[in-house]
Amino acid sequence: MEELTLTTPALLFSAISLIMLAYTNRFLAYAAIIRNLSDKYLERKEAVLIRQINNLKLRLHLTRWMQILGISSLLLCVLTMFLIYIEIHNAAVWVFGLALLLLILSLAFLIREIQISTLALEHHLNDMGDRIKK
Repeated sequence: MEELTLTTPALLFSAISLIMLAYTNRFLAYAAIIRNLSDKYLERKEAVLIRQINNLKLRLHLTRWMQILGISSLLLCVLTMFLIYIEIHNAAVWVFGLALLLLILSLAFLIREIQISTLALEHHLNDMGDRIKK
């Protein structure tokens, strides 16, 4: 393996920063939807709303883990750079590997969250289709 340099973990900074921005935007969108859904649920306690609330809970938990894993990955990239700076290269390689693993896990959670989001939208479209047919 080639020697790990300061620029290698630094390259992930922009990628992880953009990913974290996307995760934060998802989180803010969920917050707005949840507030709106809360008002609707107080007015009428329909089964459709309960399904949506449960779906949003799951998606919110996944988003939290996506953010935690992404931030941890960024933190470990910084630690890798510090270890390279103080010339502890073996530890730096292992820490960087862990950072990459956490980033992979974060992206895997994103894939799962997208699948759940898509399924929720399909249910919503089906509910609307049922109402149109009536």
